[in-house]
Amino acid sequence: MSQQPDLMDRIVSLCKRRGFVFQASEIYGGLSSCYDYGPLGVELKRNVKEQWWRAMVTSRRDIVGLDSAILQSPRVWQTSGHVEGFSDPLVDCKNCKARFRADHLEGDACPSCGQVGTMTEPRAFNLMFRTFMGPMEDSAATVYLRPETAQGIFTNFLNVMNSARLKPPFGVAQIGKSFRNEITPGNFVFRTREFEQMEMEYFVPPDEEDKWYEYWIQERFDWYQRLGIRKDKLRLRVHGDDELAHYSSGCTDVEYQFPFGWGELEGIAKRGSFDLGRHSEASGVGLSFFDEQTKERWTPHVIEPAGGCDRTAMTFLVDAYEEQEVGKDAKGVADVRTVLHFDPRIAPITVAVFPLVKKAGMPELADEIEGRLRVAGFRTFYDQKGAIGRRYRRQDEVGTPWCVTVDGESVDAEPEQATVTIRDRDSMDQQRVRVADVVDWLRDKMPN
Repeated sequence: MSQQPDLMDRIVSLCKRRGFVFQASEIYGGLSSCYDYGPLGVELKRNVKEQWWRAMVTSRRDIVGLDSAILQSPRVWQTSGHVEGFSDPLVDCKNCKARFRADHLEGDACPSCGQVGTMTEPRAFNLMFRTFMGPMEDSAATVYLRPETAQGIFTNFLNVMNSARLKPPFGVAQIGKSFRNEITPGNFVFRTREFEQMEMEYFVPPDEEDKWYEYWIQERFDWYQRLGIRKDKLRLRVHGDDELAHYSSGCTDVEYQFPFGWGELEGIAKRGSFDLGRHSEASGVGLSFFDEQTKERWTPHVIEPAGGCDRTAMTFLVDAYEEQEVGKDAKGVADVRTVLHFDPRIAPITVAVFPLVKKAGMPELADEIEGRLRVAGFRTFYDQKGAIGRRYRRQDEVGTPWCVTVDGESVDAEPEQATVTIRDRDSMDQQRVRVADVVDWLRDKMPN
């Protein structure tokens, strides 16, 4: 276990070096817990969101999408309980002025300076960011950056149900930015103050709540494994009664074993009828469902699978990371390749295309093949600089599943018989494939 923090340091270093994640405002010294996603990182996140959306929306008939505003009426957050109750217990050290979450402290000594008995009494610290709408900075103009995307779904319950002609059970899914003024962010992009959520609210008849709760726990647990996360690194953890949010009667987390310990990927919660009931009462608009068959009106209960896109992308990266000894040099020093074993659906680059050398028509044919692959929908990368072995290693390090190399055989043969070498990232095996068949060959290799 002593090597695990060092492993996380190496992963963070790779992220910056290869363009996954950068420190935000780095040229000005950075801004704590804020990150920018580089060319590969933005593709990784986009792929994660695409796979989540495909699993939750486009592959189903019972779930539709929504994109609600980040800024909502302050009454939304007052009604939901966020203004009054969305807070962490905060303490300060009177000696060194360091600040901590009270529920994260063990004993009476300050973790920063070591002094005993110097901590203040806990006080509530609201996690929502406040700002002002309009020209006046007064209480009447106060609005909040949303701390979750869920409330926009609840307030649009009737709009979505009526316009999409749905009846329970049905779901509404949303991916979007949320903001929480965390006291103790950390562990790279695992916990940040600005983050992207992937949430779905599934509205069900009250007597079907437990059935759908168990269904979504299993469905979400399986999703990570289907995309390549190792099962032995995943677990389900049921919340104790003292952990449950005020609106929840049950919650189960999908957790992953990171180098820094177990961490939550997403929670599946039973929110009951709390949100629809509160918003209905506060707004005067009945957020309920009338069953034409039974002639009964009732308020649906809600099952909520809610995950973080940033920490999910980080999980795929951490789980894919391997330092693999592939031989020794003449002096007996280990030859180690760093490789990210991404599922092809998650990988930022699907296929890289290389000319073996920059002459004899190889760059022209490689460029033509790369163009065909790009038009066919593959995420491609073209590289003609450096030794071919080094180019392979660079693609291994960013998780590219396949590399296509154009060589002498490719350009010397008749066009109908021309072949290229396709190298597999994980096995490093190579095989010849006809140029005309490359697109179909790669399509056959892509998981469904």
